[in-house]
Amino acid sequence: MISQLLGFIPRKCLQFELIRKEITIIAKKSFETKTLQKLTDEEYIELNPAIASKMSKISRNLYKGQSVAIFTSGGDSCGMNGALRASVRMAIYLGSQPYMIREGYQGMVEGGEHFVKAKWSSVSSIIHLGGTIIGSARCAEFMQREGRKKAAFNLVQRDINRLVVIGGDGSLTGANIFRQEWSGLLDELLAEGKITTQQREKYVDLHVVGVVGSIDNDFCGTDLTIGANTALHRITEAIDSIASTAYSHKRIFILEVMGRRCGFLAMITGIISEADYVFCPEAPPPMDWHDRLCEKLQKEGEGGQRLHIIIVAEGASDLNGEPITVEIVKKVILDKLKRESRITVLGHVQRGGATSAYDRILACRMGAEAVVAVLEATGNTTPVVVVLTNNQIERIPLMGAVERTQAANEALKSGDWAKAIALRGVFFQGNMMALKLLSRAKPPTKEQCCVPPPFNIAVMHVGSPACGINAATRSLVRTIIYNGDRIFGVSNGLVGLIAGQLKPLAWSDVIGWCSQGGAFLGMNRITPEGKYPEIARRLREFNIQGLVVIGGFEAYRTVLSLTTERGSYQEFCIPMAVIPSTISNNMPGTEYTIGADTSLNEITKICDLIRDSARGYKKRVFIIETMGGFCGYLATMAAMAAGADSAYIFEEKFNVRDMQRDCANMVAKMSDVIERGLVLRCEGANKNYTADFMQRLYEEESNGLFSCRTCILGHAQQGGKPTPFDRCIATEMGIACGQFIHEQMVKSLQTDGTMLAVTKHSACMLGMIGPEYKYTSVEDLSHQTEFQYRTPKNQWWMKLRPLLRILSTHDSAYTTDNKAPVHQQPVDINCTVN
Repeated sequence: MISQLLGFIPRKCLQFELIRKEITIIAKKSFETKTLQKLTDEEYIELNPAIASKMSKISRNLYKGQSVAIFTSGGDSCGMNGALRASVRMAIYLGSQPYMIREGYQGMVEGGEHFVKAKWSSVSSIIHLGGTIIGSARCAEFMQREGRKKAAFNLVQRDINRLVVIGGDGSLTGANIFRQEWSGLLDELLAEGKITTQQREKYVDLHVVGVVGSIDNDFCGTDLTIGANTALHRITEAIDSIASTAYSHKRIFILEVMGRRCGFLAMITGIISEADYVFCPEAPPPMDWHDRLCEKLQKEGEGGQRLHIIIVAEGASDLNGEPITVEIVKKVILDKLKRESRITVLGHVQRGGATSAYDRILACRMGAEAVVAVLEATGNTTPVVVVLTNNQIERIPLMGAVERTQAANEALKSGDWAKAIALRGVFFQGNMMALKLLSRAKPPTKEQCCVPPPFNIAVMHVGSPACGINAATRSLVRTIIYNGDRIFGVSNGLVGLIAGQLKPLAWSDVIGWCSQGGAFLGMNRITPEGKYPEIARRLREFNIQGLVVIGGFEAYRTVLSLTTERGSYQEFCIPMAVIPSTISNNMPGTEYTIGADTSLNEITKICDLIRDSARGYKKRVFIIETMGGFCGYLATMAAMAAGADSAYIFEEKFNVRDMQRDCANMVAKMSDVIERGLVLRCEGANKNYTADFMQRLYEEESNGLFSCRTCILGHAQQGGKPTPFDRCIATEMGIACGQFIHEQMVKSLQTDGTMLAVTKHSACMLGMIGPEYKYTSVEDLSHQTEFQYRTPKNQWWMKLRPLLRILSTHDSAYTTDNKAPVHQQPVDINCTVN
């Protein structure tokens, strides 16, 4: 995924070949997504016959009369409630009866009140909660056959032979053993007279589907487990808090993070927190790590760095298998550097708190897919676990994944680090390589600084602020410096460029930028039309040979405009690149833009606050307007993450009748036990159906059942500190872009020292497509863009809207004649999601 990171190491570096050999060439998947139109199931299948069989599998009421039980087991993790909610509501949509089993396997063994018949409202207002509302417990009795026989009896008495297990590898292993013994257990129950012959014949098989919930992200076969992203949020929040006091006192802080024998949390934290050193189980440090650590701290301190962060995974060890703890690291620093350091053990703080937007959406997709999978299962079906691979939801054999997970742990115990990393998967391998490359990067020596750099590159921000811009700038600056080139920072976008506000950026100038919001270089929305002579003059004056523009749609337009003028201005015949950064996520050529995840989390937090603002008061519906222009990404994703009732966007046309239907659905919910309603509206959804109009319509249609309030979120969506996701992709994009620009300048350099970049591939957008970063020429992207609405022609996230409706539509809205509501679109859970 990140072979571009080689650009972080100069070609003249003696270790370049060694590092290059360490890079694993990974086969990438590619896929297309198409924007869905507003069609019924029948219309969609008629236009897309190739998916008819898939659509029939998840049509409404297909599994009427079936029962499915959902339970959580093992250690808790944020997002489990989201998976439970999605499982229950998808089961209701498919016509089956969902049960929730309290206290995991313990509740299954004890039976009685631990089995709860779930209704739609049973899982209302839980998606934001950490932990699991139905409890989780390890059960010694279930580990014995007699205990499993009790569990089998309790299930059969409630007509259940389909289980969705939300837990770790131990919970899934137990479920598979239970499945294998099921037939024998029922034979024993029949012989004892506890079940009837009819029951024995009806429930021949036990069907099991797993959903992995664990903050450790230690399950092989999935890129991310439910809860890992939220744990990174807690760790990042702690580091941001520590950073201010560490900087004030010029201190060294040593943090211990969870993960058991998996270093995922430590690895990602090291990448996004500018950590000085990371101790990770899968990559033990050399035996002389004591000297290397202290030498690095010493040099960085001499270079003016005041903040030092060291990350220690709880399962870290050296090459001999001897544990490395925070206390050991502190003693080494004290003995060798005579400096005090401070220890912070985050502990169970990492497992709690509000669930991140990423984990909520991931849990929704996984939980829904798990129910579909378990209801589809037959006697010949291999038990599966639902995973995230290359940004797609997939099903893989359950025990194959469990065995790989156990093999990875055995490899760590035996010291086979390479095998352990390989078993962790492609996503883990890519991030591990990023950590290694970043940890090797050091500021150039004074002797290196005296050598004139071969190329001059300028970086500027164009558009509106988005969290993560500073992180991308930091990694870009250091990549370019480490390549031996010189980089100029342009203040205040094109206005500053025209005014000649360019200054060289040094290694130390970008210390601490990764965690900061806003744009330190300054930015505005000015684009180059009509200003070409002034821009060309400044590029010539500073001998700029490469240009990187970080920003949103205006940044894209800037590079596209300069490219079209190459025939008139020699100064524009230089390599140019766009790093997409906008909260709206409305850029062509990329599925994710820097800043969108942070904005999504800010909106989700505000929705949580609004939902709780009138607790204990009368029933109320809130109409919340998000940013995004004509792009409904934020409104759609925030609606799913916040558990909203509906989301109105420009891409999916709607009218008064549609809103009246949604009002009727809201009335049905409010007539039940529901007291709060959330309706999201993208700011460009419809010029006539404003938030005020919707408020009055909903209130009128309620007939006094509930009141309505509006909330225009405004620029609160642009603030805050970057999320771990945004910091990570910003860092990787900055590194990849630095490499791209350097390679293009080498290709475009003429014998007289001038630059002549005229091919369309010398001016590109860097985008994240699936699991990899790709460069697409801005010329090609212009054919994929709706310039009038500032959106791509195809937007992948539209395929998630049908799932949003299923999870938000009250069960009373479904008719009894086995026909789907007229607004129901086909569901494709297996598509990319942030």
